[in-house]
Amino acid sequence: MTAIAHFIAITCYIGAAALAATPFARPVGAPVRGVAAILAIGVLAHAAALIAFIHRVGQLPLTGLGPSLSFAGFALAATLLVVELIAKEVSLTLVGAPLAAIPTICANLIGLVPGAEPAGARAAWLFAHIALSFVGIAAFATAAGAGCMYLVERRELKSRKFGAIFRFFPPLATLDRVNHVAAIVGWLVLTIGVVLAITYALAYHEVNGPKIVWAMGAWFAVSGIALGRVAGGWQAQRAAIYSSVSFAAVVALYVAFRVAETNGGGRFL
Repeated sequence: MTAIAHFIAITCYIGAAALAATPFARPVGAPVRGVAAILAIGVLAHAAALIAFIHRVGQLPLTGLGPSLSFAGFALAATLLVVELIAKEVSLTLVGAPLAAIPTICANLIGLVPGAEPAGARAAWLFAHIALSFVGIAAFATAAGAGCMYLVERRELKSRKFGAIFRFFPPLATLDRVNHVAAIVGWLVLTIGVVLAITYALAYHEVNGPKIVWAMGAWFAVSGIALGRVAGGWQAQRAAIYSSVSFAAVVALYVAFRVAETNGGGRFL
């Protein structure tokens, strides 16, 4: 059940991105309803996979690399679906859907092996910080995706190439608004997640250097965007560049720590 539901979710995420790209192949309008429907089916299938996992192992998919990656993909896909339904356009699916599919695919290749699970209040504390951190990172990814699309469209407009990108992408103001709101939401949620993580590590003497460095790196990155937009008066282009570059750096830092911990026999996320 879990494997089949994951396969359906992955297929829907890839299919939604492919359908969202059809205006680039031929001059048609963006298939908003079709993309949203396929994406929604994928999110529901992914939720079913996670529920089946919970029923099988008796714990939430927040510990262990495979389950955590699957939950990260689900959080990103669900965030993407909400944003696209509110905005009533599907251009972010071009970036967000593949980003949701990648960790889900990796989760299935690695295997959904649960990690050690604490009990009682300690478990609730641990799961709260993990879930909130994933949601915060998903919002950060949404801000970065909107920023990338803003930069691409702005370049097309400056070069006066009014092709498929101009027809399909939403207005620059819409992408800027998504970047702004997603960055603020990401900062708020990730701040709570990081605070819970640090207090948990100190309370139970489970301090892990790489995890703390990566978590603080992600928090400083998204905090920089939020502070720049709220207090620094950042214009759209600057925010788009910073969010895109900083998110790429956070992902690269995760990969570096993951490789280093694996080679050293440790466990990072």
